[in-house]
Amino acid sequence: MTSTTTTSRATVYGYPRQGADRQLKKAIESYWAGRVDADALLATARELRQGNLTELRDAGIDEIPSNYFSFYDHVLDTSWMLGAIPQRHLTAVPDVTTPAGRLDRYFAMARGTADAPPMEMTKWFDTNYHYLVPELGPDTRFSLDASKPLAEFAEALDQGATTRPVILGPVSFLLLAKDPTGTDGFRPLDLLDRIVPLYIDLLRQLREAGAEWVQLDEPALVTDQPSDVLAKVEETYAALAREEARPKILVASYFDRLGEALPVLAAAPVEGLAIDFTGAAAANVDGLAAAGGIPRKRLVAGIVNGRNIWAADLTAALTTLGTLLGLAGTVDVAASCSLLHVPLDVTLETDLDPEIAGWLAFARQKLEEIVTLRRGLTEDRGAINNLLHVNASRLASRAASPIVRVPAVRDRVAAITDADLHRAAPYGKRRQAQQDRLRLPELPTTTIGSFPQTGELRKARAALRAGKLDRDAYQEAMKAEIRAVIAEQEQIGLDVLVHGEPERNDMVQYFGEQLTGFLATQHGWVQSYGTRYVRPPLIVGDVARPEPMTVAWATYAQSLTERPVKGMLTGPVTMLAWSFVRDDQPEGDTARQVALALRDEVVDLENAGIKVIQVDEPALRETLPLRTADRAAYLEWAVASFRLATSGVRDETQIHTHMCYAEFGDVLQAIIDMDADVISLEAARSNMAIVADLARAGYPNEAGPGVWDIHSPRVPSVEEIAGHLRTAASAFPADRLWVNPDCGLKTRGYPEVRATLANLVEATGQVRARS
Repeated sequence: MTSTTTTSRATVYGYPRQGADRQLKKAIESYWAGRVDADALLATARELRQGNLTELRDAGIDEIPSNYFSFYDHVLDTSWMLGAIPQRHLTAVPDVTTPAGRLDRYFAMARGTADAPPMEMTKWFDTNYHYLVPELGPDTRFSLDASKPLAEFAEALDQGATTRPVILGPVSFLLLAKDPTGTDGFRPLDLLDRIVPLYIDLLRQLREAGAEWVQLDEPALVTDQPSDVLAKVEETYAALAREEARPKILVASYFDRLGEALPVLAAAPVEGLAIDFTGAAAANVDGLAAAGGIPRKRLVAGIVNGRNIWAADLTAALTTLGTLLGLAGTVDVAASCSLLHVPLDVTLETDLDPEIAGWLAFARQKLEEIVTLRRGLTEDRGAINNLLHVNASRLASRAASPIVRVPAVRDRVAAITDADLHRAAPYGKRRQAQQDRLRLPELPTTTIGSFPQTGELRKARAALRAGKLDRDAYQEAMKAEIRAVIAEQEQIGLDVLVHGEPERNDMVQYFGEQLTGFLATQHGWVQSYGTRYVRPPLIVGDVARPEPMTVAWATYAQSLTERPVKGMLTGPVTMLAWSFVRDDQPEGDTARQVALALRDEVVDLENAGIKVIQVDEPALRETLPLRTADRAAYLEWAVASFRLATSGVRDETQIHTHMCYAEFGDVLQAIIDMDADVISLEAARSNMAIVADLARAGYPNEAGPGVWDIHSPRVPSVEEIAGHLRTAASAFPADRLWVNPDCGLKTRGYPEVRATLANLVEATGQVRARS
């Protein structure tokens, strides 16, 4: 490939929505608080979209997407677009004739109101992004509201850009939905015939507006799908393609290999496919060749990893692109998925070692990589030789760095034995020892760990970072908050307490800052859900624990009360899943390193007198491979790493774990195999469905299904919580049930926390009295 006349474009599927200073988060939360009106919020959103368009165009992106922006979640946007709005939210916000009314109904679907619980939330495939689950039953009727994609297309047109609207495809939308009625024999995909006409109408309207291409995302096709679903895909895209007055259709997939869906899409009468060719999805190269290629179609090649932060190997990427040139009519260059999943800009990280910064590519740097690769396809190779040389030098610098490989850490991992992965006694014996030591009532009450992160706490951390508050003063401020949290819980009447985690900025970042091999960012914000943004640490090298991380805080809290206080840690799988993980060794190897560091912390907590230790693994299900064939190997190292972290304690020390906002059915055996004494799980939004699942799976230990959905500002009543408890106790032995919220209370305010925890304790008392 020394020279070529290939026509190729650079493009992306989406871009970070929030702005460099998280302007969108701040504007939405100001709207919720009544500090700004709807017009101000809409103006901020418009400015961010226009700024992104300018940035993409200036970076050299040839075809710019639109409709990737969202105030909360793009799946929620699709439910709105198709008129799939739950009746309770239509009733809760009946007037949508004004911009404020539309926003309020939209946010009611996401967050709920006093009388209308929100829609269920779960993880977007195997990412840490959360989406709002569409609620579709056999009686659902749809109606098209295309105002958002049309308005954002027109807005871009005013800036001189004919964008490619990005829409969640009809098959994936239905496969991501749930039937809240539980109607026997019904599945949301049965509604395909009702929504395909709406998609045809949408295509017509976009074409009339001037759209030349439209992107229909079908990420559900990288999961295992039976033949009848693939037949529906074939029928759907044949029907969409028959419409003459439409833009050209680009069907996009990402996150894994397409497998059996690839030949179906290759044969579909659409004009283009966008396919992921990174990581496990690199198998799509062979799959495309086996399908005979797509010689008369456009291929958008997702060759730059859109989910991780490592600089691409540009030479290897060009080799893959060269192969793809022989398999498609045209080949364009893109990231593997929306850049929503990575931070905005490495150059904002002024505290990073410049050498390490050179190993990284955030969203803006990925634009540069995409444009460089497009130049490599369309210009003489010599035009980018200098860029290729710089890229190769940075890759070599990373491979040779002494922080990447630490012999002492690797020797310790090599010395792990099977005995290190098991508690000394089985659960039955441990349970008796723990009951004798803890003496808890039936249906013990607790929380998941964090209490509200107040403005005062955030100011104290900011003052410490800025040098305006010394370490001693900061620690005293944190101790004052711990004293208040312990007092709150004792007054409310909880049985097992937490210290509230006031010193923690984030459940992963806090530990990453204290472990070797991890690096933190200052501006590396990534959307998790709604206005919740996190800064995932970067795992750049081998991991170890130089000194205890939580012992002083836990023992201080325990000194304030006679009731047990939980030690709180984040598990190895979640430490990986919610960080940007290394791509130069198997994830299981990194997980074992983290597990050994946590094992040291668990043993130190026990030796300091902490009787209950919680090691959270909310990401265990989230990280489950999308393809069934890949799951056994993952679950083997994931479960083993949890057990390695938690098996060094005595029988009488109670080990808890926590999981939230995921579909747990696929990992129930793994949950059993983890052998935690107690597991707490999200359950309120799904009406305790997980409890019956645990019972059917024969879960032998103790469980705390969440009875309070903390991602909504609602205060559930005593009756509502008691109803959840009775539902749980009807399916699972009450003597092995705990009572707790769905998740930590970090994002909630103290008034709703006090009110709901008081209701939780009262409801528990009522259920205890009737049992």
